[in-house]
Amino acid sequence: MTKYLNLFDLSQKVDYKTEVLSGLTVAMALVPEAVAFALIAGLSPLTGLYAAFMMGLVTSILGGRPGMISGATGAVAVVLVSLVKDFGVEYVFATVILAGLIQLAAGFLRLGKLMRLVPHPVIFGFVNGLAVIIFLSQMAQFKDDNGNWLQGTPMLIMLGLVLVTMAIIWLLPKLSKAIPSSLVAILTIFGLVIAFDIDTKTVGDMASISGGFPPFHIPAVPISFETLQIIFPYAAVVAGVGLIESLLTLNIVDEITETRGRGNKEAIAQGTANILSGLFSGMGGCAMIGQSLINVSNGARARLSGIVASVMLLIFIMFGAGLVEKLPMAALTGLMIMVSIGTFEWSSLRTFNKMPKSDILVMVLVTLVTVFLHNLALAVLVGVIISALVFAWDNAKRIRARKYVDIGGVKHYEIYGPLFFGSTTAFADKFDIANDPEHVIIDFEESRVVDMSAIEALNKITERYAKVGKKVHLRHLSPDCVKLLKNAEALIEVNVMEDPTYKLVVDKV
Repeated sequence: MTKYLNLFDLSQKVDYKTEVLSGLTVAMALVPEAVAFALIAGLSPLTGLYAAFMMGLVTSILGGRPGMISGATGAVAVVLVSLVKDFGVEYVFATVILAGLIQLAAGFLRLGKLMRLVPHPVIFGFVNGLAVIIFLSQMAQFKDDNGNWLQGTPMLIMLGLVLVTMAIIWLLPKLSKAIPSSLVAILTIFGLVIAFDIDTKTVGDMASISGGFPPFHIPAVPISFETLQIIFPYAAVVAGVGLIESLLTLNIVDEITETRGRGNKEAIAQGTANILSGLFSGMGGCAMIGQSLINVSNGARARLSGIVASVMLLIFIMFGAGLVEKLPMAALTGLMIMVSIGTFEWSSLRTFNKMPKSDILVMVLVTLVTVFLHNLALAVLVGVIISALVFAWDNAKRIRARKYVDIGGVKHYEIYGPLFFGSTTAFADKFDIANDPEHVIIDFEESRVVDMSAIEALNKITERYAKVGKKVHLRHLSPDCVKLLKNAEALIEVNVMEDPTYKLVVDKV
C-alpha cells in the first residue's frame, strides 16, 4: 500500500499517520471545550459533545476546507444563553435547525464571496481577539470551584504541568516531527500524573462525559408563527456568527497551508451540520480556530483528521469516558495557551508605525469588541463599516478637476477621481458657473459616475448652467456610466443638454 492515498478529495494526498494522530489530539482538545461551551449556554455537557461530534464529522466530509475543524463554539453558546433561560432546550434545537437552513441558503446563493469585503486589518483584529479570548478562557483552570485563584502547592503543580506541556510542544518539533508534539505533551503529562499520583484538576472534575450515540430527536416545539417569531432572531444571529467565524477561519487556514478553500461549499456544509446537530440533540456550532490551528500545525491537510477527531470524540463518549475524564486539565490548558500564542498575529504589532492610522484603529477596535463583547459578528461588522467609511472619505477627497479653455472658447473640466455620494459636494465646488463661457465640457475619461448621488449632482450642475443660458456636455463616459444615466431618467430628470458638435455621452471623441 502506498503511503499517500486519496480520500474524498481526488486532489488531496493523505498521510494516514499524520492525519490519525492529529485527529486523536484534536479529539482530546475538543472534550473540555465542548463541555465548557455547553455549560456557558446553560445546557448539559452531552449537548455540547454531541454538537462537536456532528459538526466535526459533517463539515470534515462535506466542507470546503480540508483540515479545518468544526464543533460547539463559545460564539454560538453566548447567543443561546437567553434562549435557554427563557424557553428551554427544545427551542435551542429548533433554532439550530433554522440557523442551518439559513446557512444552506447563503451557500446556495453563493454569498461566501462577500468575505472578499473583509479588509486585512479586520482579519488581524479578529484573529488577535480570538487569541486573547482563548488565552483568558484558560485562566479559569487556575481557580478553584469558588472562583478564587489557587494558592500554594495546587497552584505550583498546575503551573508546573502547564509549563512542561508548553515546553514539550515548543521543543519537540525542533527534534522530530514524527509524532504531533501536542499529542506527546498530553500523553506525557497524563503519564506523570498517573505515575506520581499527582493531585490536580482533570476533565472529570468539569462534568461527566459518559453517554450513548446522539439520539435522533425532532424538537418538541409548537409549529406556529409564534414559535418562528421566537427562534428566528436567534437563528439569524447563530447563522451569521457561524458563517463569519467559519469563513474567516477558512481564510486563516488558507494562508497557513498556502492553498485555497471553497467558501460557498463550507457554508453549505455548516448549514447541513447544524441541521443534523439540531436533529441529533446538539447545540450547533461552527468552525473552531483553536482546534483548526492545532490540526494544521500537526501537519494535517486532508479530511481524514477531522473525521478521526469526530469519531474518536464519539468513542470517548460511548466507551472511553472513564479514561478521558482522568486527563489532566493542565495538559489541555498548556496546549490551548500555545494555540493562543500561535494564533496571535505578532507581525501586526510591528506594523503600527507603518500602517495607516485608520487601519490600526480598525484592527484595535475589532480586537477590543471581540475580547470584551465576545460578539464576533459585531466585531467584524464594525470593522467592515469603519473601513468602508474611511475608504469613502479618502476617495471623496481625491476628486479634482483640471480646467482650461480651448481655442474655440469652450471651457473644459477634466475630472479625476470617482464621483459618488461622498464626493458630490467637492465636485460641485469645482465649477465657476457665473464666469464660464456658453459651452462647458465635463470630461470623465479619468473618472466614473458611480451612484444615484452622482447622477443627482450632474443633474443639479446642468440645471444651474441652464438657468444662466449655458450648455453642459459630458465626454468619455464609460458604458456602465451611460447605462446608469439612462436608468436614472425614470426616477429623476437627467438635465444634460446635447450638442452634436461634442457628441454627448460617448466613449471617445
